[in-house]
Amino acid sequence: MLIAALASIARLPGQTAQNVLVVTNDASPLSGEVTRYYQQARSIPAANVCHVRSETAETVGRPVYLALEQAVTKCLASRPDQIRYIVLTQGVPLQISSTAQAGTINADGASVDSELALLYARRQGKTFPTPGQVPNPLFRQRDTPFTQRAFPIYLVTRLAGYSFTEIKAMIDRGKAARNRGRAVIDLRDESDVEGNNWLRTAALLLPGDRVVLDESTKVLAGLDDVIAYASWGSNDRARKERFLHLKWLPGAIATEFVSTNGRTFARPPDKWNLGTWTNSTGWWVGSPQTLTADYLLEGASGATGHVNEPFLQMCPRPEVLLPAYLGGRNFAESAYLAIPFLSWMNIVVGDPLMSLAGGR
Repeated sequence: MLIAALASIARLPGQTAQNVLVVTNDASPLSGEVTRYYQQARSIPAANVCHVRSETAETVGRPVYLALEQAVTKCLASRPDQIRYIVLTQGVPLQISSTAQAGTINADGASVDSELALLYARRQGKTFPTPGQVPNPLFRQRDTPFTQRAFPIYLVTRLAGYSFTEIKAMIDRGKAARNRGRAVIDLRDESDVEGNNWLRTAALLLPGDRVVLDESTKVLAGLDDVIAYASWGSNDRARKERFLHLKWLPGAIATEFVSTNGRTFARPPDKWNLGTWTNSTGWWVGSPQTLTADYLLEGASGATGHVNEPFLQMCPRPEVLLPAYLGGRNFAESAYLAIPFLSWMNIVVGDPLMSLAGGR
Protein backbone atom coordinates (compact mmCIF):
# COMPACT_ATOMS: atom_id res chain seq x y z
CA MET A 1 0.00 0.00 0.00
CA LEU A 2 1.17 3.53 -0.75
CA ILE A 3 0.98 4.60 2.89
CA ALA A 4 3.37 1.84 3.93
CA ALA A 5 5.78 2.76 1.14
CA LEU A 6 5.80 6.39 2.14
CA ALA A 7 6.25 5.58 5.81
CA SER A 8 9.46 3.75 4.97
CA ILE A 9 11.10 6.99 3.84
CA ALA A 10 9.47 9.33 6.33
CA ARG A 11 12.27 9.40 8.88
CA LEU A 12 14.97 10.90 6.71
CA PRO A 13 17.79 13.16 7.86
CA GLY A 14 16.97 16.82 7.45
CA GLN A 15 13.70 16.97 9.35
CA THR A 16 15.24 18.86 12.25
CA ALA A 17 15.45 22.41 13.55
CA GLN A 18 18.93 22.73 12.04
CA ASN A 19 17.35 22.70 8.59
CA VAL A 20 14.80 25.47 9.25
CA LEU A 21 15.33 29.17 8.57
CA VAL A 22 12.77 31.38 10.29
CA VAL A 23 12.15 34.76 8.68
CA THR A 24 11.04 37.49 11.08
CA ASN A 25 10.03 41.00 10.05
CA ASP A 26 11.54 43.45 12.53
CA ALA A 27 8.92 46.01 11.50
CA SER A 28 6.15 43.76 12.89
CA PRO A 29 5.88 43.09 16.65
CA LEU A 30 3.61 40.13 15.89
CA SER A 31 6.22 38.60 13.61
CA GLY A 32 8.77 38.83 16.40
CA GLU A 33 6.38 37.27 18.89
CA VAL A 34 5.62 34.34 16.60
CA THR A 35 9.30 33.86 15.83
CA ARG A 36 10.30 33.72 19.48
CA TYR A 37 7.60 31.21 20.33
CA TYR A 38 8.33 28.92 17.38
CA GLN A 39 12.06 29.16 17.98
CA GLN A 40 11.54 27.98 21.55
CA ALA A 41 8.95 25.33 20.63
CA ARG A 42 11.16 23.68 18.00
CA SER A 43 14.59 24.58 19.46
CA ILE A 44 15.52 26.57 16.35
CA PRO A 45 19.12 27.79 16.67
CA ALA A 46 19.49 31.54 17.04
CA ALA A 47 21.69 31.52 13.94
CA ASN A 48 18.72 30.19 11.95
CA VAL A 49 16.58 33.27 12.57
CA CYS A 50 16.70 35.67 9.65
CA HIS A 51 15.90 39.27 10.57
CA VAL A 52 14.50 41.40 7.76
CA ARG A 53 12.80 44.77 7.73
CA SER A 54 9.99 44.97 5.22
CA GLU A 55 6.55 46.42 4.80
CA THR A 56 3.92 44.81 7.01
CA ALA A 57 1.12 45.02 4.43
CA GLU A 58 -0.12 41.65 3.20
CA THR A 59 0.08 42.68 -0.46
CA VAL A 60 3.21 44.43 -1.76
CA GLY A 61 4.68 45.36 -5.12
CA ARG A 62 7.48 43.37 -6.69
CA PRO A 63 10.22 45.87 -5.71
CA VAL A 64 9.33 45.29 -2.05
CA TYR A 65 9.41 41.55 -2.62
CA LEU A 66 12.81 41.73 -4.33
CA ALA A 67 14.25 43.63 -1.37
CA LEU A 68 12.84 40.94 0.93
CA GLU A 69 14.33 38.19 -1.22
CA GLN A 70 17.69 39.93 -1.16
CA ALA A 71 17.60 40.08 2.64
CA VAL A 72 16.75 36.38 2.89
CA THR A 73 19.53 35.58 0.40
CA LYS A 74 21.98 37.42 2.63
CA CYS A 75 20.85 35.37 5.63
CA LEU A 76 21.29 32.14 3.71
CA ALA A 77 24.76 33.12 2.52
CA SER A 78 26.00 33.54 6.08
CA ARG A 79 24.82 30.10 7.24
CA PRO A 80 25.93 26.54 6.43
CA ASP A 81 24.20 25.18 3.35
CA GLN A 82 21.80 23.02 5.34
CA ILE A 83 18.57 24.99 5.11
CA ARG A 84 15.74 23.03 3.52
CA TYR A 85 12.73 24.76 5.02
CA ILE A 86 11.97 28.48 5.18
CA VAL A 87 9.30 29.54 7.67
CA LEU A 88 7.69 32.94 7.17
CA THR A 89 5.99 34.48 10.18
CA GLN A 90 2.85 36.58 10.41
CA GLY A 91 3.83 40.13 9.51
CA VAL A 92 6.01 39.09 6.55
CA PRO A 93 4.25 40.15 3.30
CA LEU A 94 1.92 37.53 1.86
CA GLN A 95 1.27 38.41 -1.78
CA ILE A 96 3.11 40.11 -4.65
CA SER A 97 0.57 42.21 -6.50
CA SER A 98 -0.20 41.52 -10.14
CA THR A 99 -0.40 44.16 -12.83
CA ALA A 100 -2.97 44.14 -15.65
CA GLN A 101 -2.47 40.38 -16.02
CA ALA A 102 -4.03 39.59 -12.64
CA GLY A 103 -6.45 36.65 -12.73
CA THR A 104 -5.00 35.15 -15.91
CA ILE A 105 -2.80 32.14 -16.50
CA ASN A 106 0.10 34.52 -17.22
CA ALA A 107 -0.36 36.72 -14.14
CA ASP A 108 2.86 38.31 -12.91
CA GLY A 109 1.86 38.23 -9.24
CA ALA A 110 2.44 35.35 -6.83
CA SER A 111 2.53 34.50 -3.18
CA VAL A 112 5.73 35.57 -1.48
CA ASP A 113 6.02 32.00 -0.23
CA SER A 114 5.88 30.33 -3.65
CA GLU A 115 8.31 32.85 -5.13
CA LEU A 116 10.82 32.24 -2.34
CA ALA A 117 10.66 28.49 -2.99
CA LEU A 118 12.71 29.13 -6.15
CA LEU A 119 15.41 31.01 -4.25
CA TYR A 120 17.56 27.89 -3.98
CA ALA A 121 17.77 27.60 -7.77
CA ARG A 122 18.26 31.35 -8.13
CA ARG A 123 21.24 31.13 -5.79
CA GLN A 124 22.67 28.59 -8.23
CA GLY A 125 22.38 31.13 -11.04
CA LYS A 126 19.09 30.04 -12.60
CA THR A 127 16.60 32.62 -13.83
CA PHE A 128 12.85 32.36 -14.29
CA PRO A 129 10.30 34.50 -16.12
CA THR A 130 8.16 36.71 -13.90
CA PRO A 131 4.77 36.08 -15.57
CA GLY A 132 3.16 32.69 -15.24
CA GLN A 133 4.31 29.72 -13.20
CA VAL A 134 7.34 27.43 -12.96
CA PRO A 135 7.00 23.60 -12.80
CA ASN A 136 7.69 22.24 -9.33
CA PRO A 137 10.42 19.57 -9.66
CA LEU A 138 9.17 17.82 -6.49
CA PHE A 139 5.60 17.43 -7.75
CA ARG A 140 4.44 13.80 -7.47
CA GLN A 141 7.94 12.49 -6.65
CA ARG A 142 6.38 10.39 -3.90
CA ASP A 143 8.95 7.64 -3.72
CA THR A 144 12.06 9.83 -3.75
CA PRO A 145 13.58 11.41 -0.63
CA PHE A 146 13.63 15.20 -0.72
CA THR A 147 17.15 16.47 -1.29
CA GLN A 148 18.06 19.78 -2.87
CA ARG A 149 20.53 18.11 -5.17
CA ALA A 150 17.60 16.31 -6.76
CA PHE A 151 15.01 19.05 -6.21
CA PRO A 152 16.64 22.50 -6.07
CA ILE A 153 13.96 24.36 -4.10
CA TYR A 154 13.23 25.51 -0.57
CA LEU A 155 10.04 24.27 1.08
CA VAL A 156 8.43 27.47 2.31
CA THR A 157 5.64 27.50 4.87
CA ARG A 158 4.02 30.26 6.89
CA LEU A 159 3.05 30.56 10.54
CA ALA A 160 -0.03 32.73 10.27
CA GLY A 161 -3.48 33.17 11.72
CA TYR A 162 -5.86 35.78 13.05
CA SER A 163 -3.83 36.41 16.23
CA PHE A 164 -0.76 35.29 18.15
CA THR A 165 -2.96 33.18 20.42
CA GLU A 166 -4.21 31.16 17.45
CA ILE A 167 -0.79 30.82 15.84
CA LYS A 168 0.67 29.61 19.16
CA ALA A 169 -2.12 27.04 19.45
CA MET A 170 -1.47 25.87 15.89
CA ILE A 171 2.24 25.35 16.67
CA ASP A 172 1.38 23.44 19.85
CA ARG A 173 -1.09 21.20 18.03
CA GLY A 174 1.51 20.47 15.37
CA LYS A 175 3.98 19.28 18.01
CA ALA A 176 1.31 16.98 19.45
CA ALA A 177 0.48 15.39 16.07
CA ARG A 178 -0.25 11.66 16.06
CA ASN A 179 -1.27 9.33 13.25
CA ARG A 180 -4.87 8.66 14.18
CA GLY A 181 -8.29 9.78 13.09
CA ARG A 182 -10.12 10.05 9.79
CA ALA A 183 -9.68 11.80 6.47
CA VAL A 184 -12.88 13.64 5.51
CA ILE A 185 -13.26 13.98 1.73
CA ASP A 186 -16.25 15.91 0.43
CA LEU A 187 -17.03 16.01 -3.31
CA ARG A 188 -19.39 18.50 -4.92
CA ASP A 189 -22.37 17.54 -7.05
CA GLU A 190 -20.79 17.72 -10.54
CA SER A 191 -19.66 14.09 -10.68
CA ASP A 192 -17.52 14.45 -13.79
CA VAL A 193 -15.42 17.36 -12.56
CA GLU A 194 -11.71 16.57 -12.62
CA GLY A 195 -11.20 17.74 -9.05
CA ASN A 196 -13.79 15.20 -7.90
CA ASN A 197 -11.71 12.46 -9.50
CA TRP A 198 -8.64 13.62 -7.56
CA LEU A 199 -10.67 13.51 -4.35
CA ARG A 200 -11.94 10.01 -5.14
CA THR A 201 -8.39 8.84 -5.82
CA ALA A 202 -7.26 10.28 -2.49
CA ALA A 203 -9.91 8.18 -0.77
CA LEU A 204 -8.80 5.05 -2.63
CA LEU A 205 -5.16 5.54 -1.60
CA LEU A 206 -6.01 5.71 2.11
CA PRO A 207 -7.08 2.84 4.38
CA GLY A 208 -10.83 2.39 3.99
CA ASP A 209 -11.45 2.49 7.73
CA ARG A 210 -9.84 5.93 7.91
CA VAL A 211 -11.89 7.67 5.23
CA VAL A 212 -15.23 9.45 5.24
CA LEU A 213 -16.07 10.00 1.55
CA ASP A 214 -19.23 11.81 0.56
CA GLU A 215 -20.41 12.14 -3.06
CA SER A 216 -23.86 13.49 -2.29
CA THR A 217 -25.02 17.10 -2.53
CA LYS A 218 -24.85 17.62 1.23
CA VAL A 219 -21.91 19.32 2.96
CA LEU A 220 -20.06 17.27 5.55
CA ALA A 221 -20.00 19.09 8.89
CA GLY A 222 -19.86 18.39 12.60
CA LEU A 223 -17.69 15.26 12.27
CA ASP A 224 -15.18 14.26 14.92
CA ASP A 225 -11.69 12.67 14.89
CA VAL A 226 -10.63 14.59 11.75
CA ILE A 227 -6.95 14.31 10.82
CA ALA A 228 -7.30 15.49 7.20
CA TYR A 229 -9.92 17.34 5.19
CA ALA A 230 -10.26 17.90 1.44
CA SER A 231 -13.12 19.51 -0.45
CA TRP A 232 -14.26 22.27 -2.82
CA GLY A 233 -14.84 24.70 0.05
CA SER A 234 -17.10 27.55 -0.98
CA ASN A 235 -16.97 26.32 -4.58
CA ASP A 236 -19.40 23.63 -3.48
CA ARG A 237 -22.73 25.32 -4.24
CA ALA A 238 -24.36 23.50 -1.34
CA ARG A 239 -22.06 25.13 1.19
CA LYS A 240 -23.60 28.21 2.77
CA GLU A 241 -21.82 28.44 6.12
CA ARG A 242 -18.39 29.77 6.94
CA PHE A 243 -17.60 27.13 9.59
CA LEU A 244 -17.96 23.34 9.37
CA HIS A 245 -17.66 22.68 13.13
CA LEU A 246 -15.33 19.74 12.61
CA LYS A 247 -13.53 18.24 15.61
CA TRP A 248 -9.91 18.45 14.53
CA LEU A 249 -7.21 16.21 16.01
CA PRO A 250 -3.72 17.59 16.73
CA GLY A 251 -1.79 17.57 13.46
CA ALA A 252 -4.89 17.77 11.26
CA ILE A 253 -4.56 19.41 7.84
CA ALA A 254 -7.00 20.94 5.36
CA THR A 255 -6.94 21.53 1.62
CA GLU A 256 -9.61 22.75 -0.80
CA PHE A 257 -10.12 23.89 -4.39
CA VAL A 258 -10.78 27.58 -3.67
CA SER A 259 -9.22 30.46 -5.58
CA THR A 260 -8.76 33.03 -2.80
CA ASN A 261 -8.86 31.21 0.53
CA GLY A 262 -5.33 32.38 1.41
CA ARG A 263 -5.97 35.99 0.40
CA THR A 264 -5.71 37.39 3.94
CA PHE A 265 -5.15 36.64 7.60
CA ALA A 266 -7.10 39.68 8.72
CA ARG A 267 -9.98 38.55 10.92
CA PRO A 268 -13.45 39.12 9.42
CA PRO A 269 -16.31 40.38 11.56
CA ASP A 270 -17.85 37.57 13.60
CA LYS A 271 -21.07 37.87 11.60
CA TRP A 272 -19.34 37.64 8.23
CA ASN A 273 -20.42 34.64 6.15
CA LEU A 274 -19.80 33.23 2.70
CA GLY A 275 -21.27 35.24 -0.12
CA THR A 276 -21.49 35.34 -3.90
CA TRP A 277 -19.43 36.97 -6.62
CA THR A 278 -22.49 38.92 -7.75
CA ASN A 279 -22.84 40.88 -4.50
CA SER A 280 -19.63 42.64 -3.45
CA THR A 281 -21.19 43.97 -0.25
CA GLY A 282 -20.73 40.49 1.21
CA TRP A 283 -17.05 40.18 0.34
CA TRP A 284 -14.15 40.12 2.79
CA VAL A 285 -10.85 41.45 1.43
CA GLY A 286 -12.04 41.28 -2.16
CA SER A 287 -13.72 37.87 -2.15
CA PRO A 288 -16.79 36.00 -0.85
CA GLN A 289 -14.93 32.70 -0.53
CA THR A 290 -13.85 30.49 2.35
CA LEU A 291 -10.72 31.38 4.32
CA THR A 292 -7.75 29.15 5.11
CA ALA A 293 -7.42 30.93 8.44
CA ASP A 294 -10.89 29.77 9.49
CA TYR A 295 -9.82 26.12 9.40
CA LEU A 296 -6.89 27.02 11.66
CA LEU A 297 -9.21 28.97 13.94
CA GLU A 298 -11.44 25.91 14.30
CA GLY A 299 -8.50 23.67 15.21
CA ALA A 300 -6.65 22.47 12.10
CA SER A 301 -2.86 22.44 12.48
CA GLY A 302 -1.96 23.13 8.87
CA ALA A 303 -3.62 24.07 5.59
CA THR A 304 -2.97 24.98 1.99
CA GLY A 305 -4.37 28.07 0.31
CA HIS A 306 -4.16 30.53 -2.58
CA VAL A 307 -3.63 34.27 -2.46
CA ASN A 308 -5.29 34.75 -5.84
CA GLU A 309 -6.75 32.77 -8.74
CA PRO A 310 -4.56 29.65 -9.20
CA PHE A 311 -6.83 27.75 -11.65
CA LEU A 312 -7.81 24.19 -10.78
CA GLN A 313 -4.79 22.52 -12.42
CA MET A 314 -2.44 24.50 -10.14
CA CYS A 315 -4.18 23.58 -6.87
CA PRO A 316 -2.56 21.03 -4.51
CA ARG A 317 -3.55 17.49 -5.43
CA PRO A 318 -5.30 15.77 -2.52
CA GLU A 319 -4.47 12.33 -3.89
CA VAL A 320 -0.80 13.19 -3.29
CA LEU A 321 -1.01 15.36 -0.18
CA LEU A 322 -3.18 13.15 2.03
CA PRO A 323 -1.42 9.79 1.43
CA ALA A 324 2.01 11.40 1.81
CA TYR A 325 1.10 13.09 5.08
CA LEU A 326 -0.71 10.11 6.59
CA GLY A 327 2.17 7.97 5.35
CA GLY A 328 4.69 9.84 7.50
CA ARG A 329 6.18 12.60 5.34
CA ASN A 330 6.35 15.88 7.19
CA PHE A 331 3.82 18.58 6.36
CA ALA A 332 6.11 20.70 4.19
CA GLU A 333 7.23 17.78 2.05
CA SER A 334 3.70 16.42 1.75
CA ALA A 335 2.36 19.78 0.60
CA TYR A 336 5.10 20.46 -1.94
CA LEU A 337 4.82 16.95 -3.35
CA ALA A 338 1.22 17.92 -4.15
CA ILE A 339 1.75 21.41 -5.62
CA PRO A 340 2.27 21.33 -9.41
CA PHE A 341 3.82 24.78 -9.91
CA LEU A 342 5.90 27.40 -8.09
CA SER A 343 6.19 31.16 -8.54
CA TRP A 344 2.41 31.03 -8.32
CA MET A 345 -0.46 31.66 -5.89
CA ASN A 346 -0.04 28.79 -3.44
CA ILE A 347 0.70 29.04 0.28
CA VAL A 348 1.31 26.34 2.88
CA VAL A 349 0.38 27.38 6.41
CA GLY A 350 1.80 25.50 9.37
CA ASP A 351 4.94 24.06 10.92
CA PRO A 352 7.02 22.38 8.19
CA LEU A 353 8.34 19.81 10.68
CA MET A 354 4.88 18.67 11.75
CA SER A 355 4.59 14.95 11.14
CA LEU A 356 2.39 11.96 11.93
CA ALA A 357 5.37 9.61 11.86
CA GLY A 358 4.92 8.73 15.53
CA GLY A 359 2.48 6.02 14.48
CA ARG A 360 -1.22 5.33 14.29
